[in-house]
Amino acid sequence: MGTLRAILKHPDDVYPLLKLKMAARSAEKQIPPQPHWGFCYTMLHKVSRSFALVIQQLGTELRDAVCIFYLVLRALDTVEDDTSIATDIKVPILNAFHRHIYDKEWHFSCGTKEYKVLMDEFHHVSTAFLELGKGYQEAIEDITQRMGAGMAKFICKEVETVDDYDEYCHYVAGLVGLGLSKLFHASGKEDLQPDSLSNSMGLFLQDLKYEENSVKAVQCLNDMVTNALIHMDDCVKYMSDLRDPAIFRFCAIPQIMAIGTLAMCYNNIEVFRGVVKMRRGLTAKIINGTKTMADVYGAFYDFSCMLKSKVDKSDPNASTTLSRLEAIQKTCRESGSLTKRNSYILESKKQHNLFLTVVLIIILAIIFARLTGTNPAN
Repeated sequence: MGTLRAILKHPDDVYPLLKLKMAARSAEKQIPPQPHWGFCYTMLHKVSRSFALVIQQLGTELRDAVCIFYLVLRALDTVEDDTSIATDIKVPILNAFHRHIYDKEWHFSCGTKEYKVLMDEFHHVSTAFLELGKGYQEAIEDITQRMGAGMAKFICKEVETVDDYDEYCHYVAGLVGLGLSKLFHASGKEDLQPDSLSNSMGLFLQDLKYEENSVKAVQCLNDMVTNALIHMDDCVKYMSDLRDPAIFRFCAIPQIMAIGTLAMCYNNIEVFRGVVKMRRGLTAKIINGTKTMADVYGAFYDFSCMLKSKVDKSDPNASTTLSRLEAIQKTCRESGSLTKRNSYILESKKQHNLFLTVVLIIILAIIFARLTGTNPAN
């Protein structure tokens, strides 16, 4: 019923959702027949369906490299997150993980559910990794070594200061951006971007983790969102320098979803009571509608407007938050891309067209028939 309520509230989500559903089915049909590649892409769909869709923007060779890069880092993260592993066992594994990916026999049982399957059958990932080009292998090995070492460091060290937090985020998120830039460069489709821009691309996607305690918790949350906003200009610069359309879409879609998530989380006490995430229809619109830099400017501008409207002037970081939002809005306006466009992000009061109304009636009729056991044609 939640999906039905969302469709009734946003009937223009129907078509993008249908396209997204068709794209998901198409992606599942493209899973390679070789057992090791079949395992890798099936596992990718299980651990991150949204990423599995976004990765389809890429050509086969680069897509394979990014798929393996993602799974290697998820495996590394699974080891770090498993609290049942003793420190004297965990730290050496993290430090040596970049060597394990060359070993077709290596695996380590840890994690739960699909992540346990990933770790138990990690030999499939290693087998696929060894089939990648040397440039891809070197990029993945380098980032895995640096991330593993960073994770090991913070297993033995608490995050106590903002500097500690920034350093930890660099290891677990910023390095992802650096790694993707190295893979794009290895493909021959892009120049190697500066580390500072690549780091910002990764940091802007970093998941936020919060403490539970009312007003101070929300202020802490707002501070973390404000901290993330500092990377937006670098993200815009990075994306505007990309040449390959497929790589651009692969990078742009998650960045738009990141600022959208920040806009929904900002000043939102519900973050501490459950999962706050973008509705599926809006996600579908972002995936379907992000093709050019003009689309990025438009989405960044709209989400920054949404976030700006939620800023409480009494928040300790309000002035800094507003300043960073105004800076990105200025960049978007100066791009010249904001005229003559229809925003799919900010709510519109326009009447829905006849097609959408008919689609809704059909959907409601089918649902009614299933609930009552009657034939909607009668």
